[in-house]
Amino acid sequence: MNYHDIVQQDKLDSLAAKRDAFRLPADTIYLDGNSLGAMPEVAIERASNVLQQQWSLDLIKSWNSHNWIDLPVIVGEKIARLIGAAAGQVICCDSTSVNLFKVLSGAMLMQQGRMKILSQAGNFPTDLYMVQGLASLLGEEHCQLVLATDEHALIDELSTDIAVLMLTQVDFRSGRVLDMQRLTALAHAKGIVVIWDLAHSAGAIEVELDACKVDFAVGCGYKYLNGGPGAPAFLYAAQRHHATISQPLCGWMGHKTPFSFDNKYQSAPGIEQFLTGTPPIISMSVLDAALDVFFDVNMLQLRQKSLALSSCFHQLLRQHDCLQVLQLLTPANPVERGSQLAYQHPDAYALCQALIKQGVITDFRAPNILRLGFTPLYLRYIDMWTAVEILADIVRTEEYLKPQYAIKGKVT
Repeated sequence: MNYHDIVQQDKLDSLAAKRDAFRLPADTIYLDGNSLGAMPEVAIERASNVLQQQWSLDLIKSWNSHNWIDLPVIVGEKIARLIGAAAGQVICCDSTSVNLFKVLSGAMLMQQGRMKILSQAGNFPTDLYMVQGLASLLGEEHCQLVLATDEHALIDELSTDIAVLMLTQVDFRSGRVLDMQRLTALAHAKGIVVIWDLAHSAGAIEVELDACKVDFAVGCGYKYLNGGPGAPAFLYAAQRHHATISQPLCGWMGHKTPFSFDNKYQSAPGIEQFLTGTPPIISMSVLDAALDVFFDVNMLQLRQKSLALSSCFHQLLRQHDCLQVLQLLTPANPVERGSQLAYQHPDAYALCQALIKQGVITDFRAPNILRLGFTPLYLRYIDMWTAVEILADIVRTEEYLKPQYAIKGKVT
């Protein structure tokens, strides 16, 4: 692959115009959208409007006049289209961790007589922490975490003793994609309720929650959905469970009639029963605006460019002898790959810091992973060429071995 090939790919890119929808710093290649998405231009406009018009001038009237009260549902419906969910099954609220606690608790209540939650040992730590927290409340005799080392061991563990299967569709370290449809079907055959974490899926790959008959799912709004740092999360609950599910965080916004101020809790009948407290209007409004960038985007088209970008990057990397020391952790098979690449290197952290210093923003995951996220809406193929050239120069000159790149900040 040469420079001419790269230029041609950018000319043929049907998503190229989407780059203009984002505010991107000059002389920067952003390969960390899988941790924090870049800022859409509309986010600035919406934040300004909420602060200067809605809150400033219309004050509390805005709950009705600007539909603040309906934002969780409005935003949820926009996300639903991106994750293969029919209307009335997705709500925007709280954080991924809090939402996971809700659906885990509700799922365990549905599975009386079963006490085991099965997951993978390499799952994102907060997901495992939520189970540990639930176990501390219920006691080990009522809630127990079972961890499988890999996908094969996971399947072997599926039995009628398992209450809940809790998985992340795209592994945050390696970028490996699990087969949602197959694993959900295998679990259901054993009477197991299935929960999927879509943190690295939503807005990045095709997700078909309804088609896969998933029970529950959670995900965040600040990665590929570009909702901003700390953006609200979302929760999916299949409609077939709405009448029987019971989640323990019975806040007033999840009440059937919140403004009746009834002392006795009666949950809302649909997806709104998963609401708890007052929605964070400023951040939720920004996420609402950011999601409009996707209004004319086909998820298959987005997925194809994502894979093309990561394939381009890896092919260019393999053309440099000095970069053979980087070991690809992500599956080479596109079907098994999310929208990222992960490389193992003994000095991965220093490499990451050296890249950032030269305008290529990547991230590091312990213990030795250099991770790169490929966001199709604003990345170009020429960015892949430039990033690899800079990486090769850093390795060739051993720039990354300078002591300054070994200093770790609080956030790595």
